[in-house]
Amino acid sequence: MSLLENKVALITGSARGIGLSTAKLFAKEGADVIISGRSTTALEKAQQQIIESHPDAKVTLVALDVANPESVKTAFQIIFKKFKRLDILVANAGILDDALIGMVTEKQIQNVFSPNTFGVIYCNQYASRLMSRNKSGSIINLSSIIGVEGNVGQTVYAGSKAAVIGITKSLAKELAPQNIRVNAIAPGFIDTDMARSIGEEKYAERVASIKMGRAGTAEEIAKVALFLASDLSSYVTGQVIGVDGGMLI
Repeated sequence: MSLLENKVALITGSARGIGLSTAKLFAKEGADVIISGRSTTALEKAQQQIIESHPDAKVTLVALDVANPESVKTAFQIIFKKFKRLDILVANAGILDDALIGMVTEKQIQNVFSPNTFGVIYCNQYASRLMSRNKSGSIINLSSIIGVEGNVGQTVYAGSKAAVIGITKSLAKELAPQNIRVNAIAPGFIDTDMARSIGEEKYAERVASIKMGRAGTAEEIAKVALFLASDLSSYVTGQVIGVDGGMLI
C-alpha cells in the first residue's frame, strides 16, 4: 500500500516550487491531493504537470489566498463539501521580501506577515477543525532556516518564519489529545524560482555557505513532508526539522 492511500491532503502555494513537488509526491503515494493558490491558471498548469507525472493522480483545484481570512474560510467549506474530511495540511504558501531594517516599511511588514504567518494560523485553524472530526491528522508548516538562525537584511522575513515555529509548537501541544500532529520544516537554501529571484551573485554566495556545496531541491523538502504526513512519523509532533545541507548563516 502507498504511504498516503485514502488520505486527503491540502497543500497551499502548490502551483510551483516546494508546493508543487510535494503535491506530485503525495499524489504518487496515493493521496487525494488538493492544490491551492491565487492563480487558477497556474493551478491548472500544475494539475496538468502532476497528471503527466502520475496519470492515476487524484487532484482537486481550490482557489485560495491564505492572507485573506474569507478566502480561507470559503476554501475549507469547499473541501468539506467535497471530501467531508482532511487528513493532511501542508501550509507552504509564502513570500520572500528582503530589506535592511532602515528600509523596512509598514506595507512590507504587512505584505510578508499576511501570507507567511497569519495565513498559517488561518489554515491551521480550519484544518484542525476538520481533522478533529476524525481525531486524526498531520499539519506540516513551512518555516525556514532564516526563521531559526536569522540573517542580515531579512528581519521581516525571519520574524514571519520564526513565528511559524511558535505556532507549530503551541498547536502541537493543543492538538495532541485529538491525535493531530503538528510539525514544521525549516528549509535551507532551496533551488526554486523564489531563490533564483535574488540574483546570480547572491545565489552563488548562498551556495558557498552550504557545507554540501549545493542548493537543495524542492523534491528533497517534499520527501521530509511525506515522512511527516505519513504514519512513519506517527509519534512525532512539535518538531522543527531542518533541511539545509549543513548551511551556515
